[in-house]
Amino acid sequence: MVVTTQVRVTREQALAHRLARHLLDPVGGEPVAGVVRRLGAVPSMDEAGAELAVRTRRRSSRPGELAAALEAGTVVRVFAFRGAVHHLAAEDGGIYLALRAAGRQWELPSWVEHYRLAPEDWPDFRAAVREALTAGPLTVTELGEVVTRDPAYRHLAPVFAAGAGTLVKPLTWQGDMCFGPPRGGRATFQRLDTNPRWRGVPDLEDAGPRAVLAYLRTYGPATPEHVHHWLGDGLSAGRRRVERWLAGLADRLVTVDVAGTPSRLLREDLEALLAAEPSEAVRLLPGHDQWVMGPGTRDTSVVPPDRRKVVTRKANLVVAGGVVRGTWSRRGDDLEVTWLDAAPLPTGALDEEVGRLGAILGRDLRLRG
Repeated sequence: MVVTTQVRVTREQALAHRLARHLLDPVGGEPVAGVVRRLGAVPSMDEAGAELAVRTRRRSSRPGELAAALEAGTVVRVFAFRGAVHHLAAEDGGIYLALRAAGRQWELPSWVEHYRLAPEDWPDFRAAVREALTAGPLTVTELGEVVTRDPAYRHLAPVFAAGAGTLVKPLTWQGDMCFGPPRGGRATFQRLDTNPRWRGVPDLEDAGPRAVLAYLRTYGPATPEHVHHWLGDGLSAGRRRVERWLAGLADRLVTVDVAGTPSRLLREDLEALLAAEPSEAVRLLPGHDQWVMGPGTRDTSVVPPDRRKVVTRKANLVVAGGVVRGTWSRRGDDLEVTWLDAAPLPTGALDEEVGRLGAILGRDLRLRG
């Protein structure tokens, strides 16, 4: 059982603590892979947004540094949370893939029937894919051409020709491959086990507690439902597993009262939480930034209900004191802010953040709206 304390903190304190853990206030000095590792994952649906999510958390950054980290192998791109492509740190990204693979979707009757691959066929199929990628990155079409030379997989030729979007996902979950450098505007895949920085996919019961601790270290104080959102709903880890991992970490966690809501925190972070002062920082974040995706858009302490629609539609976010209070958009050097909050717009802090964003983008931004 998690040890319960009599500690009570305000929601503003909790958000200030989380802003610091997110490298948003104060902005951090971690390398690119360190930022990705801190966040757990960075969505890759929009590479410009992914790079901004990383760079806005670094005191000093340069264009193209996320792509450089991918090329160096300190960061990898794989299918991960909610079936979407994410950047993970090579150092510990395998813990999330272990949880993603826990659902063993490739063993579902619908999968077996559609792909005509029984569960016992997967070890050999995975080995064939790795062998096909030994010479270097391949597009899905090229990968299919090599793999289907084997009579055992010839029936998969139409699947690969159609893009094999679902079939290839478990191959990244199990650590066989990751996205390689794009070629001619097309995605490629490459072997993951040849990356010397990749630590592999650990055993599920080793990965689970590590993933819980990593989440609470960055997103705490958080409720068990927050953890379920991230690791259960996001990765198919399963509610019972998450509850068991939380229970097994009892001696490392404390429960604190955040404005009336019992929330979990790493015991080692309690002192920092108690010392946190409400933040007045304004941050201009990309749409679907981990600040909102990690706790989930239903977390009303971060995303007020009347703003959830714009957040889920991937609007760029104006965050003040840790709360989504507006949106922003840019056209050339003009940056328009739409303020959605009843509180006065903090013009001084906003002007400062616009200047910081301009420095990141290499533009002399003019604030509109």
